[in-house]
Amino acid sequence: MATKAHLEGNKRYMAKLDRGVFYVPKGGLEKIKAHAMESGKSLNAYIIALIEADMGKLSEE
Repeated sequence: MATKAHLEGNKRYMAKLDRGVFYVPKGGLEKIKAHAMESGKSLNAYIIALIEADMGKLSEE
């Protein structure tokens, strides 16, 4: 069971993050998760890496 201090620390950490939601066709999320795992990344890390790579390409153009 988490302590009160641990929960408060989590709350402070989460306050520093933005949250985004995206939608994919049924079954698509499992395919994306599987591909992320094959790449050795979490789903979140995989999506962030793809977005940062794409944004980097856009800023170079």
